[in-house]
Amino acid sequence: MIRQSTSIPRIVIAGTHSGCGKTTTSSGIMAALRARGLVVQPFKVGPDFIDPSHHSAVCGRSSRNLDPFMMGEESVRRSFVSACEGADIAVIEGVMGLYDGVDGGECASTAHVAKILDAPVVLVADIKGMSRSVAALIKGYTEFDPRLRFAGVIMTKGGSLKHKAMTTSDLPVPLLGWIPRSDALTVESRHLGLKMADEDARMKDTGAFIEEHCSLDDLLAAAANTSMISAEKSPSSTEKKTRIGVALDEAFCFYYQDNFDFLRNNGAELVFFSPVHDPLPEADAYYIGGGYPELYAEDLANSQCKNDLKRAADSGKPVYGECGGLMWLTRSITLLDGRSYPMTGLLDAECVMEKRFAALNYVVGKVTGDSLFPIGMNFRGHEFHYSRTIPDADVRYAFTLTRGDGISEHRDGIQAGSVLGGYTHMYFDATHM
Repeated sequence: MIRQSTSIPRIVIAGTHSGCGKTTTSSGIMAALRARGLVVQPFKVGPDFIDPSHHSAVCGRSSRNLDPFMMGEESVRRSFVSACEGADIAVIEGVMGLYDGVDGGECASTAHVAKILDAPVVLVADIKGMSRSVAALIKGYTEFDPRLRFAGVIMTKGGSLKHKAMTTSDLPVPLLGWIPRSDALTVESRHLGLKMADEDARMKDTGAFIEEHCSLDDLLAAAANTSMISAEKSPSSTEKKTRIGVALDEAFCFYYQDNFDFLRNNGAELVFFSPVHDPLPEADAYYIGGGYPELYAEDLANSQCKNDLKRAADSGKPVYGECGGLMWLTRSITLLDGRSYPMTGLLDAECVMEKRFAALNYVVGKVTGDSLFPIGMNFRGHEFHYSRTIPDADVRYAFTLTRGDGISEHRDGIQAGSVLGGYTHMYFDATHM
């Protein structure tokens, strides 16, 4: 196996907790570095799809998820090294609080990824309603794990100049930024998180604001203090054997970039299309990812693509749907206001939207029924959805989960003919398992 290496400058932007301004700060730093003429490779710790959409829009390069629970440590290094080719600096946005990992442990936390990549950490701290206590908070975070290296702290949601004076004394690490509150930095949210980058592009405009209030020169100096990382290079097939149609538009937009690479490296040609706007392209198989089909239910109900996909499935072509893709493969989606719209009807189930999330968890499972995947294959992934799928009593499940809820009683992946749909967002390259 060929190994590849990189000593690229890199920095992890971590938070004290969710909602501290980590995503805005990370995207602003990316935008400011790009404005300086640097090629920035973005990353996101964890399984999130939305923050990477903002990174990608800001940087002009696909953001990658780094998740040791789904990927394993070697795949984290491999994805990082491969994606950094041609970049000047890597900026890695953390997840939740710095030390928050799976089941309250370290695994898949921002700290875990920072150690895997030997990357210095910038701590983002929300200082609203605090003064000298900020120093105690930062001292606790920076001394909790002596194996981490801290470049400094960026304070967010600051108030007056007096507030700045009261929050910047007695700090145990360098102050790299003090960001005042600003409505211009707020991106609208909805269920599942922030709006996607193509719906709210304000993250692109945060660079000048970050440049004004943060010391990018000091951040760059810290980012350069890193070591060489090496990883096995993924094998690649030059022979394209299979043409896969991938749904990609405003309704279906949740994908791991590594999954696309995995498919291409194994001989797939990917053809992207919009179920909302386009007819179904000619392909050997179809991959329908997650997203927000409930927001475009009427368009999907009336789309030409819906009928095209049914004809393709009836002819025996494989169709695989994840989460939002599962929803489109059912008979109907019923919204919170009671309106119901017909979907493709390829799976014997109905989908109903709920007011609060129905599942949020990592997934560990095995293929236990006849499906597009080989029986006995282990997999890992993630589930997060506000819908509930109600299947007919006689449906066949392809997946049995040892972690995660799935569609019903830890079963996931309804299989009907050549069609498979489940709630799990699967990470395809499960070589660590």
